[in-house]
Amino acid sequence: MRHEQSGPLPFRDGLTALVLGGGNALGAYHLGVCEQLRGAGIEPDWYLGTSIGAVTAAILVGNPPETRLERLRVFWEEAIQTAPDISAFGGEFRARLNNDLALAALLFGRPGQFRARYPGIWSLLPGMPPDRAIRDHAPLQRTIELLVDFSRLNDAAERVSIVALDMETGEEIWFDNRQGGILPEHLLAATALAPLFPPVEIDGRLLCDAGFANNLPVDRVFAVPPERDLLCIAVDLFHLGHGRPATLDETIARVQDLAFASQTRRAIAGLLRERDLARRLDPQAPSAVLAHLALQPAGHQRTLKPLDYSRSSIGERIAEGRADAEAMLARLRNAPRDQPLAYLAPPAAVA
Repeated sequence: MRHEQSGPLPFRDGLTALVLGGGNALGAYHLGVCEQLRGAGIEPDWYLGTSIGAVTAAILVGNPPETRLERLRVFWEEAIQTAPDISAFGGEFRARLNNDLALAALLFGRPGQFRARYPGIWSLLPGMPPDRAIRDHAPLQRTIELLVDFSRLNDAAERVSIVALDMETGEEIWFDNRQGGILPEHLLAATALAPLFPPVEIDGRLLCDAGFANNLPVDRVFAVPPERDLLCIAVDLFHLGHGRPATLDETIARVQDLAFASQTRRAIAGLLRERDLARRLDPQAPSAVLAHLALQPAGHQRTLKPLDYSRSSIGERIAEGRADAEAMLARLRNAPRDQPLAYLAPPAAVA
């Protein structure tokens, strides 16, 4: 871990973990956060990811440090929809435009991301053959193979852990560059959001995106008690509090936030209890800081926001990632250094 920027940050000689949550196109937020962290000289020792977070981690560690952010920018630039700039619009009109663009992405696919699938949705009709998914995300594997050097990823000094979910048992299945290595098919399994994308069979297990069960896997960082002081930066793509919905569109978007962000709230509450107990049992147990960032998309990003690849929305998410990370870095300089787990929560939702 390197902290090159002036000003005290927690645990210069400790371990830094970066946890990256899932959320499809919302993952552009990761790019903004990582740009700011790198600018501050923070180089994580351990990357953990669910879904698009797994892809972000693989692209970063599967490239030389000097080109990591450039390759991540390429990933998002190629995913952006070709459409007129709609950033000048706002309110309900902008919300409709965003949903229309996201619906177009769903219907027609995104180059290098996903494509139409047959029979797909038509399998629901009488007389059609069965299918497991609506769209096919096989094009993502080709993109990953172009942007990630898997030899470098699996030989890297940094640890990378990504998670998928066993569809039959509900068990979390982890792939790790320190334990068996990470391959393209593992990333495809980690991003197989059912029923949108088909599950991936690996070693007899039918695997899908683990976001339904553990969208921000901060618990994995503490699964084995840390042996030294720890800074964990957790980057969430859903925010627990975001106002009272007034329309059906807002309600559906809010339900997404609640479904995914509630997982994180419960996990962090459990970690705070566990770390407090660990300190009571061992007063010399290492200290930890958990810095939690959470994307609060503009009000015009609603029901289909995880599939909104419009240039304006992608740009807004990247910019918010930079701003949120900058604000969190300022808070980190005053974070307690002696607590079993000091929790820095995301700012309250913007009304």
